[in-house]
Amino acid sequence: MRNGGRGIIRAFLKAGNMGYIDKNLIDGETVVYEARPHWVLFLKPMILTLIFVGIAVALFYFASDSINSSGTLLMKRIGVVLIVLAIIPIVVGIFRRSAREYAVTNKRVVMQNGVVGRMTEEVFLNKIESIGVDQTVLGRMLGYGTVTIRGTGGSFGPFERVSAPLELRRQIQEQIGKSFGGNPTTV
Repeated sequence: MRNGGRGIIRAFLKAGNMGYIDKNLIDGETVVYEARPHWVLFLKPMILTLIFVGIAVALFYFASDSINSSGTLLMKRIGVVLIVLAIIPIVVGIFRRSAREYAVTNKRVVMQNGVVGRMTEEVFLNKIESIGVDQTVLGRMLGYGTVTIRGTGGSFGPFERVSAPLELRRQIQEQIGKSFGGNPTTV
């Protein structure tokens, strides 16, 4: 297996992803760029998981030193429960990331969020007035930021914690330029 199983995991996560946009393309429309939420979404779940695992390891360690058998059994059971609970934040983080779908097509920009309950926003390229990119210092170092699209009638988005926000902006600007038959200007 070329990717050592990673391909299977990616295929599983992508199975529900980009489905909405692919199924709702209009005539003559093609997806030219797909943006993804950044892996930084996993930081809080990972910290929570490490806390649970750390407490569980401490309980197992103290249980091994304990003379009281009922206390030992209780500490081991609590440790097992904490290990099981440690998996939950990671699974939630994976679903949160895979439930977000951002795409630039040759006619519009589409953002979809959610698996069970779905929130969708779309704006046609000819309705976009400006594109704002907000990056913190950490966001610049790690390559993520928030992209906000302002169009006629209000704001669209924001695309929060998206990977490569400047590339997303460039792709949108490029498609706007192509839709008007000229070269896009860089903001």
